Amino acid sequence: MAAGIGASIRRLRTARGISLRALAAGLGVSPATLSAVENGHTGVSAVRVAAIAELLGVPVARVFDPDGRGPGPDVLTGLPAPGPPAPADGDWRHYGPLQLDPALTAALVGFVEVGYHGSTIRTIAARAGLSVSGLYHYYESKYDMLVALLDRTMADLDTRVRAARAEGADPVQRVALLVECLALFHSHRRATAFLGASEMRSLALADYQRVAAVRRAQQQAVDEEVAAAVAAGQLSVGDPRAAARAVVTLCTAIPQWFRPDGPLTPEDVAEQYVDYALRLLGGAALRDRGDDLDPPRL
Repeated sequence: MAAGIGASIRRLRTARGISLRALAAGLGVSPATLSAVENGHTGVSAVRVAAIAELLGVPVARVFDPDGRGPGPDVLTGLPAPGPPAPADGDWRHYGPLQLDPALTAALVGFVEVGYHGSTIRTIAARAGLSVSGLYHYYESKYDMLVALLDRTMADLDTRVRAARAEGADPVQRVALLVECLALFHSHRRATAFLGASEMRSLALADYQRVAAVRRAQQQAVDEEVAAAVAAGQLSVGDPRAAARAVVTLCTAIPQWFRPDGPLTPEDVAEQYVDYALRLLGGAALRDRGDDLDPPRL
């Protein structure tokens, strides 16, 4: 127990850029005493835990959180937990407003505008209309906010990709549905999709591997359906794997140019990209196939 609390104190202190000496001074103890606490060599009283929490600007419950994830914003604030939003009525084509708590909303704006490394806790708090200590009641660091945003983004996209793929009656239709799904997501969720493409490099190894695994699964779905369509004679392309990756890359690049106030709606983009993809893969555009393919609902 002492080791867990000590590790939690050290993590919280480090995340806030507070030196061991400064925190020790605030507590009225020597740096050696605080070091012993952080290393689990000595216990710490409930009164001292409360004092540490106050100095670090966090709820007392955070100090009793050795794994670093905390009880979550739903416990701390009464707000809904930032889990992946389920498509309305199971419809993967439906996109409502992005539901994020104030801290994540501000972090997303900052990360997209100036990048993860260009954002600070102070600027994120200002965007959210919170004090710095108030922001810490949501998340312990800007890194935790980045992880929450990327986890949410990947989970949302994965849910939609699985639902879209399940609707297809044959491989070529499933290719069309997957491309439609990817194009819609990268248009409707332009900010979070851009973040997913630009800031995965900022993740620690374990988090990177988890997020990247979801991304690879989505690419694999397209790889498999393109290969199956080629094997069935529905598509004709010399290197199905490379072509499938080119198609996905077209979709993931949409956030770089798409504008919600532009001449095209996300649905327009999706319809165009399905045609582009099928032509690139050696098939006919949907409008040229007649009754050969029941076109996806766009």
